[in-house]
Amino acid sequence: MHIHSLLSASRRIALLATLGLAIARPASADPLADPSRLVSIGGSVTEIIYALGAGDLLVGRDTTSMYPPQAMALPDIGYMRQLAPEGVLSVDPSAIIAIEGSGPPETLDVLKNADVTFAEIPETYDRAGIVGEITAIGDLLGKQTEATALVEAVTAKLDPILARNEARPAASRKKAIFILSLSGGKVMASGTGTAADGILTLAGLDNAVGSYPGYKALTDEAIIAAAPDVIIMMSGVAGNHAVSDADALAQPALALTPAGRNHAIFRVDPIATMSFGPRLADGVEALSTAIYGGA
Repeated sequence: MHIHSLLSASRRIALLATLGLAIARPASADPLADPSRLVSIGGSVTEIIYALGAGDLLVGRDTTSMYPPQAMALPDIGYMRQLAPEGVLSVDPSAIIAIEGSGPPETLDVLKNADVTFAEIPETYDRAGIVGEITAIGDLLGKQTEATALVEAVTAKLDPILARNEARPAASRKKAIFILSLSGGKVMASGTGTAADGILTLAGLDNAVGSYPGYKALTDEAIIAAAPDVIIMMSGVAGNHAVSDADALAQPALALTPAGRNHAIFRVDPIATMSFGPRLADGVEALSTAIYGGA
């Protein structure tokens, strides 16, 4: 009989940590051996599982998994980047599907060595990323036919938008700054390799501060030199990430940019758009149309 069926989550974690007896199960494109009690980590992962018609397998989801609405009735096992093994294993999962970047690493080490199948889904912030994610999850759940149909539906909406944005002349493209937060009076903005940067690219925008990876607090001089035409921020967020238009425009450096002078501030839905799930095309089209119009 498996250790999993005999021990509580906390006792199983202690045993794994001290004895190291379990065998790691890396992510695979092969179907999960037992997806009957599935935990999803990552908003796009959860949304795709439901879109493939497999939502009834879920017994837990992470805090970022807020769509579709029925996902909110599932137990919340924690924030995807600050997971505790106890929280994840408390729902007695048979399998876990997690988006790349979940963590922390020490928690993933425990989960990968627990008596539960752990699959990690690669993530890139582009068209290939969403196609690959749907395909991989479809393979894991034995839902290849449904995954093919979902890929076709998503790309049928996304591809015309991307074609239009890619065809936009360089002279008419706008420079954007994506503001994650105002931390300690500093503008925390997105460089390259982030979901924010991916959204800017798909929407036909140039990242005005795209010379560094990840997110960074910018100096006033850097913001003024970047001279963004538009400011992009998230909608419906709280805490440190909640930045009002007035707060942004009160920043002296931002006020001196073309975006600040024109009050050119636009919002993206972090759940519908920045998770790079099945609704990506709708979010990209909404942002692109708001900035450039229908042309």
